[in-house]
Amino acid sequence: MECERETLGPSPFPSKQGTPSPSSSHFQTLFPNNNQISISPFLLLLLLLLFLSNPKTFPVKMSLKLLTISFLLTSTLLSFLFIQTKLTKPIAAIRPLMNSIYFPKSNLSYPLSFAYLISASDGDAGRLKRLLPAIYHPANHYLIHMDQGASDSDHREIAEFVSRNPVFRQVGNVWMVGKPSLVTYRGPTMLATTLHAMAILLRTCKWDWFINLSASDYPLVTQDDMIHAFSDLPRDLNFIQHSSRLGWKLNKRGKPIIIDPGLYSINKSEIWWVIKQRTLPTAFRLYTGSAWTILSRSFAEYCIVGWDNLPRTLLLYYTNFVSSPEGYFQTLICNSDEYRNTTVNHDLHYITWDTPPKQHPRYLGLGNYKKIVTSNRPFARKFKENDRVLDKIDRDILKRRHGRFAYGGWCWRNGKFGSGSCSGFEAENYGVLKPGQGSRRLKTLLNRILSVRYFNKMQCR
Repeated sequence: MECERETLGPSPFPSKQGTPSPSSSHFQTLFPNNNQISISPFLLLLLLLLFLSNPKTFPVKMSLKLLTISFLLTSTLLSFLFIQTKLTKPIAAIRPLMNSIYFPKSNLSYPLSFAYLISASDGDAGRLKRLLPAIYHPANHYLIHMDQGASDSDHREIAEFVSRNPVFRQVGNVWMVGKPSLVTYRGPTMLATTLHAMAILLRTCKWDWFINLSASDYPLVTQDDMIHAFSDLPRDLNFIQHSSRLGWKLNKRGKPIIIDPGLYSINKSEIWWVIKQRTLPTAFRLYTGSAWTILSRSFAEYCIVGWDNLPRTLLLYYTNFVSSPEGYFQTLICNSDEYRNTTVNHDLHYITWDTPPKQHPRYLGLGNYKKIVTSNRPFARKFKENDRVLDKIDRDILKRRHGRFAYGGWCWRNGKFGSGSCSGFEAENYGVLKPGQGSRRLKTLLNRILSVRYFNKMQCR
């Protein structure tokens, strides 16, 4: 994959050695100047107006009439010249600024790529340092958002971890958001962070699916398994758990109005509840579901630069909605004629919930290990930092030792995986996949939820 080292405006990533942080304008590439208007017609029209308005040329009354007529004709002509017949165009017509950063010598390439957003808050530095090598792959792209409310030591620790890792530095596909947002629990700032990450990744690299994770998540398959299992799927599928049956959320989520101070304050605080409630919308139908999704690039483009106004209308509505990440994408895709039939009603996460109303996931431990594996899902949450079940997942599923990368063909050298720290992997390994049992388990799940019986029955209703 090739790379174009250009970007629009200042880079959203901190500049590090080995990581591009270009600043040259990309305006001409994004908006090609293929509709330039010749100056000659414009000058002729201007001269005509001046000529007709000259009282020495025509009497005043005739001059005014001719001026009015010529003005109308000129306005009509200019409208045809300057007004574009198509007001918007999908971002798919705009080339990403970078296809990849690493220049492999291998003739092989990977069949697809994932773009990960990993969100973390104060105290999550240890979790992040364990999660990132577990889900890392040179084919993918990774954007870390460390909450603005996190301590300076956490920000510094993760920045140093990323910049000092020889593989991250060589491939250059791991970044941190240079200007992070303040994130409020259950507020729309969580949704704003996700959309911000989408916009950055869309403008940065080519990828096929966007995956949002938290520092409390952990993979249950290798990235070779993920890429291999997804390689045969249509690229327009969106894995979004959704339902129009709001249940208790009807009165607890749909009607209350909240204000998130994180939208306008530099100090973190809880959301504010407005006394007055609102009625349910009639212009669109509300849906709810999991905040953890796997979205196609096409739908991500629609969310950011939607060619109709539905994405922005719903974004304004969900600004005052409790836990908006659990409803925005569901409501948007199920009210969109173009995308509603691309939904797969599954979040591909293994989660155990508290007793109803199921608002908080339970921590997973060794007692959940068997169900975690047999669920065939690629991710699970929520885990305590360095819990013993993570050691078992590393050892038995990911085949990684503490602090090193998960099993993958890209790190295969001399018939042995993971010699050294994989810091000098050979170029000929780029494009090599070595899927294992995790791929077979994941394909079993995908075949079930994509079967005609399940897929059509579980779409937006």
